[in-house]
Amino acid sequence: MSSAVSTSTQVPDEFDRNVPRICGVCGDKATGFHFNAMTCEGCKGFFRRSMKRKASFTCPFNGSCTITKDNRRHCQACRLKRCLDIGMMKEFILTDEEVQRKKELIQRRKDEEAQREAQKPRLSEEQRSIIDSLVDAHHKTYDDSYSDFSRFRPPVREGPVTRSASRAASLHSLSDASSDSFSHSPESGDRKMNLSSLLMMYQEQGLSSSPDSKEDEGTSLSMLPHLADLVSYSIQKVIGFAKMIPGFRELTAEDQIALLKSSAIEVIMLRSNQSFSLEDMSWSCGGPEFKYCVNDVTKAGHTLELLEPLVKFQVGLKKLNLHEEEHVLLMAICLLSPDRPGVQDHERVEALQDRISEILQAYIRAHHPGGRLLYAKMIQKLADLRSLNEEHSKQYRSLSFQPEHSMQLTPLVLEVFGGQVT
Repeated sequence: MSSAVSTSTQVPDEFDRNVPRICGVCGDKATGFHFNAMTCEGCKGFFRRSMKRKASFTCPFNGSCTITKDNRRHCQACRLKRCLDIGMMKEFILTDEEVQRKKELIQRRKDEEAQREAQKPRLSEEQRSIIDSLVDAHHKTYDDSYSDFSRFRPPVREGPVTRSASRAASLHSLSDASSDSFSHSPESGDRKMNLSSLLMMYQEQGLSSSPDSKEDEGTSLSMLPHLADLVSYSIQKVIGFAKMIPGFRELTAEDQIALLKSSAIEVIMLRSNQSFSLEDMSWSCGGPEFKYCVNDVTKAGHTLELLEPLVKFQVGLKKLNLHEEEHVLLMAICLLSPDRPGVQDHERVEALQDRISEILQAYIRAHHPGGRLLYAKMIQKLADLRSLNEEHSKQYRSLSFQPEHSMQLTPLVLEVFGGQVT
């Protein structure tokens, strides 16, 4: 018995999966190993019936018939003898009770699988519809070909190098030198450590801000016209996106304006993550002319007090590997914040935000396996955006107080950032 079982475990290795398997009894197409031998369904059934009935057959000829697919029914004695000769064993045949138990086990497993499938988190039709509408809104307001950028005032990267630009260039060159660490390390902790190390390195090199750093900022902000047009364009797209958020247009005009003015820069920062690259910490928006590094933004009047945490935010958000659906839901949650200055109907805005938040959590459960902590991490990003918004407002006010710079800004930028609701 033991030797026969040993043989049955070795036989499968003799067959190539790509080669058609032949029944060892009659030469018909085999369906697998049955009772310790490779056979077709017909010979499997014949052997089982013969053993259960304890049948005794007699060959009408000389006991050495050749069994084929066509004549296997002609001589049961020689067919059974052939079954035994190739190693089929009656000990492998299940009793009726064992067959029934096996059927019940198979059915139980099917039922359990069906139950597990039924219990899987699923989005309701309404939730799916809202997600689809937000994704569609994003597609309509975010052109990933960036073809409109050529209509902006052209980027000018030459001109006197300000102290902030010098610091930014040092940060950028250090990031280039360590780009391998960012692009090849799979551990989020390593990336965080590398970014912190880069920031610390340029600070140790005497590049930290000083009180007199503003005196040479006013000489030339060569990138301000181009980036002012880019931001103005982005504000228009954020407004278009907001109008397509279910329920947004039902808010009062005053609340719509308050939400847009307060959240526009945060949604722009979220949107820009789509073009952000972890390899060199830059934003690539089409051709090389529209590839923006930290140094470029300092030439529009912003300092590293804003840009350092902005880059950290972009790196952290990128590492979350959000689905597009999660990304657009986060933008909607950001925009629908009831605690924005100037919002009057807090309850109505909060109800809209709560609905989107519930949809985001449901989506994560249904479509982002292992994303148990993802929702909390995404909400933390909204807190980070508040800090970035505050620093941006401070730097914008400083910039706008200088007429030679404020005249470079577009009316929409002046309206949204200049008339902040308080």
